[in-house]
Amino acid sequence: MPVKNKSSEIRISRVYDAPVQTVWEAWTDPEQVAEWWGPRGFTLTTHTRDLRPGGHWHYTMHGPDGADYANKTKYLEVEKHARLVYDHGGNDERAPLFCVTVLFSDVKGKTRMELTMALPTPEAAENTRQFVKKAGGDATWDRLAEYLEKASSGKDIFVIHRTFEASLEKMWEMWTRPEHFSQWLPPTGFTMQFIRADIQPGGDTFYRMTGGNLTMYGRAHYLKIEKPRRLVYTQQFCDEKESIARHPKVPVWPETMLTTVTLTEEGPERTRVSVRWEPQGAVTSEELAVFVNLRAGMTQGWTGSFDKLEVCLAPERV
Repeated sequence: MPVKNKSSEIRISRVYDAPVQTVWEAWTDPEQVAEWWGPRGFTLTTHTRDLRPGGHWHYTMHGPDGADYANKTKYLEVEKHARLVYDHGGNDERAPLFCVTVLFSDVKGKTRMELTMALPTPEAAENTRQFVKKAGGDATWDRLAEYLEKASSGKDIFVIHRTFEASLEKMWEMWTRPEHFSQWLPPTGFTMQFIRADIQPGGDTFYRMTGGNLTMYGRAHYLKIEKPRRLVYTQQFCDEKESIARHPKVPVWPETMLTTVTLTEEGPERTRVSVRWEPQGAVTSEELAVFVNLRAGMTQGWTGSFDKLEVCLAPERV
């Protein structure tokens, strides 16, 4: 993503539906942090953790390819339930890559997490931003949202965020106008055609997606539309006659998915998109297991769609 302001800092903001104490504990309890830290597919082993200024967190990340990545974080500041400052990316043989500051604040019972990575130069910040994007590191914060939801409600959900260089109004158009939506939403290699589109509360859409030798039909029913910030709708695969069907390549898949899209203004021409996806209605244990196991693939699929959305938005960047 192009950088408008040549900043040497990378900033990430999230709001989690959990109290500050709960989010803090998810960050600082080794057993909990092992449930969400790192890109999808990674696991984590904590060797030692001394949560105090001057203390260290010594851990190893295990990649899905079997590779191990040793890390030794040094804590610089620790203010319980409020602030963490630490060096990141170093170990006994490598200097830290950057300094991280994490702020935790209460927002009507929820938690706002504001994370800043400070690097030596704007060029280093951009290189790190691209490395994190390629490695799927941003999914760490999505995994934290999923973990907190599972811990509080028992629900398995999928979460993904992406920030775009576009106004809130423009992003709303990209999600609610069929001529825009169809250009970027379908999986990479597919085209999308709306057969019917009535995007309003109580309205629905019926569409066809085609790629290679595969043709899929789907429909969505809109439950809530809160312009310009929130969309809630259900989705189902179906056939050409709108009879309920399943994904042709994933026959054991929940019949109905509930999608919540939240748009958050991060600046005059900068908007964060948050997508929450969860099975709705009667779901078998086998279907739920498939949903959970395919979250890495969902991240890949949404990332491809979001990459296309960035291309669609490119002419607007002036």
